[in-house]
Amino acid sequence: MKKIDEYQGKKVLVMGFGISGINAAHLLVKLGANVTANDKATPKNNDIVDDLEADGIKVITGDNPISLANEGFDVVVKNPGIPYDNPLVAAFVKQGTPIITEAELGWEIFDGHLVSVTGSNGKTTTTTLTQLMIAENAKHQVKYAGNIGISFSKIAEDLGPDDTLVTELSSFQLLGAPTIHPHIAIITNIFSNHLDYHRTRENYINAKLNITRNQTKNDFLVINWDRDEWQKIAQRSQATIVPFSRLNKSHEGSYVEDGMIYWRGQEVMPAKDIRLIGPQNVENALAAIAAAKLSGVTNDAIKKVLTTFSGVRHRLQYVMEYQERLFYNDSKSTDIEATEVALQGFDRPVILLAGGLDRGYTFERLVPYFKKHVKAMIVFGECKDKMKDAGNQAGVPVIESEDAITAVPEAWKLSEPGDVILLSPANASWDQFPSFEVRGDKFIEAVEELTGKKEQ
Repeated sequence: MKKIDEYQGKKVLVMGFGISGINAAHLLVKLGANVTANDKATPKNNDIVDDLEADGIKVITGDNPISLANEGFDVVVKNPGIPYDNPLVAAFVKQGTPIITEAELGWEIFDGHLVSVTGSNGKTTTTTLTQLMIAENAKHQVKYAGNIGISFSKIAEDLGPDDTLVTELSSFQLLGAPTIHPHIAIITNIFSNHLDYHRTRENYINAKLNITRNQTKNDFLVINWDRDEWQKIAQRSQATIVPFSRLNKSHEGSYVEDGMIYWRGQEVMPAKDIRLIGPQNVENALAAIAAAKLSGVTNDAIKKVLTTFSGVRHRLQYVMEYQERLFYNDSKSTDIEATEVALQGFDRPVILLAGGLDRGYTFERLVPYFKKHVKAMIVFGECKDKMKDAGNQAGVPVIESEDAITAVPEAWKLSEPGDVILLSPANASWDQFPSFEVRGDKFIEAVEELTGKKEQ
């Protein structure tokens, strides 16, 4: 941990009691700040409040009182998910109070080698693969943190100048990380996500590009080269561009040619040996390979990781095989693009479990993928009628079910040996579950109950 004095004697408001907010509040006390912690909800667990107060932190819960804007805070550390049109946040914006996220705080105390990953899809898998690859050859600590569910600042406290940290960063986090400066930045892809938060696609792209804002030619931006738009976006960075591509050969980076993965013209391994399925995971692997090779990782270390790693939980996660049916949990597929990609990963008939929160859009884009890959569909949630319409257009049998749990035995009844039973909802979970993680866990529990086996 780097010694800093920027917060000594400063009055800091931490908004949000998530993992990152709680860790940020305690860290700020160590850095000499006078800390107030605020959450709109009242925590069900009193230990959270007790621990904060025991550290000398003033705690306010049950509201975001607008009066806090008049208390002379020097800095606000905001939970990334709190929008900027929140009345209290808007008041701080209006008066010019600096608003950062915990990722910025983590960067300020970090004293090692930083690799950062962002993108619309594939962030967590790419972050995990990159960390595993670098760790294979490392003589010092290699950790991951960030949007992956582990506090950036908490991990950064325990790392020194020779250590490496691979961070997954969301667009929300990057909006509040003005000085973050990774030596290697990765952009996996950019689609049109979170427009309810960012309002426009350009705003969303700009937020993503904050990952490379402070980079120079001595740093590296590893970026997907498979779309013209992403190639143009790369031109807005001052870093040395390192492309990765599944579709376009580029000797400046990592790519696939005739089934072989290359790094700058040198063979690394056959693409078919990647244990993770699907074209999206080839892309994730290519991104991680580029970052790993830039970090001095050997091909043997890369091969070891890619031939053994079976997936991040809820992200096209292999659950088990039972009576010649394969079960996959892709609960993280909360948008159409992710489900498109998931379906392309299978050359077996798929029984698709899909549906969830109705965000107002329809699913015609999925019709060609349903026609090609899907044998039958089980639909549920607020948007089940819209999902059913797309299935009908594709000529696929569709059955309605209550949710992702009750859909499992329904899918089993429709299945035959050789089939894949895939949860890939194409929608957020919030109509029926508090998170995609809970939805995926409940799906796995239902599979375990059906089969009498534990996930593999």
